[in-house]
Amino acid sequence: MAQPDQEPRFKIAIFAPLYLDSAFNEDVKYRYPGNTFPKFINPGLEFYEGAQLALDSLKKEYQPLDVFIFDTRSATETIAEQLSSPGMEDVSLIIAHGNATETKLLAEAGLSKHIPVINANLPNDGGISGNPFFVMLNPTLRTQCEGIYRYLQKYYALSPIVVFRKKGSLEDRIKNYFDDFSRATMSVALKIKYVELTDSFNVNHLKPYLDTITSTLCVAGSLDENFGKRLVQQLAALKKKNYNSSVVGMPTWDGINFNKPEFKGIDIIYSTPFYNPKTDKVSLGITNYFNKKMFARPSDMVFRGYEVTFRFARLLRQYQADIASNLANKNVKLFTDFDIQPVLNKQSMTLDYFENKKLYFLKWQDGMLKGIY
Repeated sequence: MAQPDQEPRFKIAIFAPLYLDSAFNEDVKYRYPGNTFPKFINPGLEFYEGAQLALDSLKKEYQPLDVFIFDTRSATETIAEQLSSPGMEDVSLIIAHGNATETKLLAEAGLSKHIPVINANLPNDGGISGNPFFVMLNPTLRTQCEGIYRYLQKYYALSPIVVFRKKGSLEDRIKNYFDDFSRATMSVALKIKYVELTDSFNVNHLKPYLDTITSTLCVAGSLDENFGKRLVQQLAALKKKNYNSSVVGMPTWDGINFNKPEFKGIDIIYSTPFYNPKTDKVSLGITNYFNKKMFARPSDMVFRGYEVTFRFARLLRQYQADIASNLANKNVKLFTDFDIQPVLNKQSMTLDYFENKKLYFLKWQDGMLKGIY
């Protein structure tokens, strides 16, 4: 077996919002009380923790890597300055947890240097186009709506379907996407009724569209979490009065805990690209590590940081200079299945970027969450 120092080394840059300058002063002293931890730091830090655990695992496999971590919320360096820093010399892969502005800058740098850029969290393309080195793992709203439409076609094609929505530009986009898929489908188009509600709607506004004999499928046509929770709560109340329905929500429902009394009694379904039942050996190992070392449970972002870093670092080691041609390779699979597909520009029919098209459908039923599709 080759020794670690004989293996070629590859360089990875990880960008995440760590807020180190906000958390520590010039003397590297923590700015907050010892028992206080600001919530805004959590997502980036948890992603980094998962990435660090993945790098530890890769090290045990004799996968030599040089990894540089960049804080996208640095008070002393802009993203542009970080991209021009010595740490970015000879980088072969960029992994990012960022907002639209940061992602666009990183994607442009990846294109100019022919470096793959993997975005782990942003669910929109940020205006990126013509970039075969950019990969979105969190699908766009269009992809999510297409997945929901196909799911409804497969399981609820003959059911009455009502989309409850509110006023708003995003709500209009969701409706337009559903309408586009209805016109383009090669199968039988769904018969969807759209109902606009105010923010203060109650059971009396929903009751005319439900039935005590036939079960109605209700779809939340809004990304607003408060709208979604109110819709589920009102439908659950009507279910107790024998108005039969199930409800399908938007991807934002992944952050809602529906295991509460006011939501029980009704089937709640939503889609997510990241589903991990946490029963496999690696997941259990991460959970045990957090329990013993940090006296806490790892968040979903920890698992995402681990999976994304492990998967693409392994692909880099396997395909080396040819990694850009193998970003969609499925040889490395941990918690979730990624279906990375090219997204074509409809006008020029050229490649805009790559996007994960895989969606899982989960169901809350009687307080239990399970994967169903």
